[in-house]
Amino acid sequence: MAQPDQQNLIIPALRPLYSGLSTTAETVLRLVAGLAMVTHGWPKITNPFGSVGMVESLGFVPGALWSPLLAGTEFFGGILLAIGLLTRPAAFGCFIVLCVTTYFHWVVQAEGYSGAEKSILWAAMMLFFVIRGGNAQSVDAKIGRQF
Repeated sequence: MAQPDQQNLIIPALRPLYSGLSTTAETVLRLVAGLAMVTHGWPKITNPFGSVGMVESLGFVPGALWSPLLAGTEFFGGILLAIGLLTRPAAFGCFIVLCVTTYFHWVVQAEGYSGAEKSILWAAMMLFFVIRGGNAQSVDAKIGRQF
């Protein structure tokens, strides 16, 4: 993807604005995505076995094992993503969870695209961070190491 300073912009005067906000926009997206996963995972963390039936309905047996793993992935993966620490593995775990929820809504619940739409959008967002990792405003960048 061409950076704003490499693009032929229709309004060249906007180049400084786009260049200046590029990293900030990516950081805001990472924060929102991570915090959304945290808030989605919080009820599961407070009741880690509450999703056993749903998890088993997807074929993940025993649900008593998979349900806490789901809770941890959403909650702790969201925290890691939000702060940008181990960004790629955290986003990958969340991406897998969201692919499963897409299947759950589309196939198991038979809701089709309309039921799976949010999961698809969130999965695409997580895939972005799997590929890009944390940016300059992440803990990964501050410690000088990325996965």
